[in-house]
Amino acid sequence: MFVDQVRINVKSGKGGDGMVAFRREKYVPKGGPAGGDGGRGGNVILQATNDQRTLLDFRYHRHFKATSGGKGMIKGMYGRGAKDLIIKVPRGTTVSDAETQQVLGDLTEDGQQLIVAKGGRGGRGNIHFASPKNPAPEIAENGEPGIEKVLQLELKVLADVGLVGFPSVGKSTLLAAVTSAKPKIAAYHFTTLAPNLGMVRLNDGRDFVMADMPGLIEGAAQGVGLGIKFLRHIERTRVLLHLIDMSSTDGRDPFTDYQKLNQELQVYDELLLKRPQIIVATKMDLPDSAENLAAFRQKLQKSTSESPQIIEISAVTHQGLTTLLHQAADLLATAPIYPTLAERKRQQQAEQGVGAEETESLFTITRDDDAVWILSGEKIEKMFDMTNLEHDESLARLARQLRHLGVDDALRERGAKDGDLVRLKDFTFEFVD
Repeated sequence: MFVDQVRINVKSGKGGDGMVAFRREKYVPKGGPAGGDGGRGGNVILQATNDQRTLLDFRYHRHFKATSGGKGMIKGMYGRGAKDLIIKVPRGTTVSDAETQQVLGDLTEDGQQLIVAKGGRGGRGNIHFASPKNPAPEIAENGEPGIEKVLQLELKVLADVGLVGFPSVGKSTLLAAVTSAKPKIAAYHFTTLAPNLGMVRLNDGRDFVMADMPGLIEGAAQGVGLGIKFLRHIERTRVLLHLIDMSSTDGRDPFTDYQKLNQELQVYDELLLKRPQIIVATKMDLPDSAENLAAFRQKLQKSTSESPQIIEISAVTHQGLTTLLHQAADLLATAPIYPTLAERKRQQQAEQGVGAEETESLFTITRDDDAVWILSGEKIEKMFDMTNLEHDESLARLARQLRHLGVDDALRERGAKDGDLVRLKDFTFEFVD
């Protein structure tokens, strides 16, 4: 089964908690604080590999969680850092945040890595909080929480030359004739449901990867039929071979098919039409093909001032195949690498600052039906998660941090009075004015 689009859940590892400890050794008076830091949580990393061809494995395994860092120890010893979780994906995978639609990266090279969720840093031990006013602090941080994301993975095949055309125009037959690929071929109308890849090797030593793309129908750019599932795989190709059935055995007009397919490509991505394209007149061994090709050439000359290249072939008799492959290789030698839609979107997001840290309010205050004030916000919730509630000094430090952020003043402005209850996540305390 060829699977080219999935969603997965990833969560990076939590940082290890810092330690509250003191040095107590014989003949060492006033040893002082000696609690070590926690270890770093594991990152979640996607790595491109040549060993996979589809995203099928992710249909059955969607949740990935990295391990947490080790806790800090006595005598100032640090906790062990967690190992990163490496998830292997096929080359050609585009990674996006499913919630924000932000493009995180494009994995096109074997071994290329992308950190999609960074592990939390380890909490500091009490050795960091000693001061002249408090030489023996009972303060330590919990580890930073891990990051949880829902990722959208899209696989776009990596091919140099793409075969495009309506169903049953001979794409699979051509691929089977010039490569060792074994796509399904039948004597009835059907459409390929997944891309097929094959390696073309010419007698002059040149070679390239050819892909038989799933068959296109009118309205594919709007999602009709295979829709975008077909079109996304064309994005990485550098040369297009536009196959047109000249036999017209099913009553279709070759020139109309040519216009409709180009229109679908343009609607999906107008840059697709700027790629080198060879018109391939297929099934030229059938009786009416030569006459239909002559009519096609006349209509094409009237519709455009350009003179697109047309090569006549028959995949069954191997007519024109050598000429076609050499022309494709010549175009490929000078064709640039075109950015995909995802790559252009990522560049646009970078220019607009999408994904940069937002300067919104550090916290929000609401009130529930029980008249309890509710504090929320990513920054103060992270502060709370990293506070060790087992020690009063750590709680006092959290109170100072909230006051420094302006939480106390904001509560007073909203009408909070002495003794009112305030809730931050699952922790409730009294407001003291």
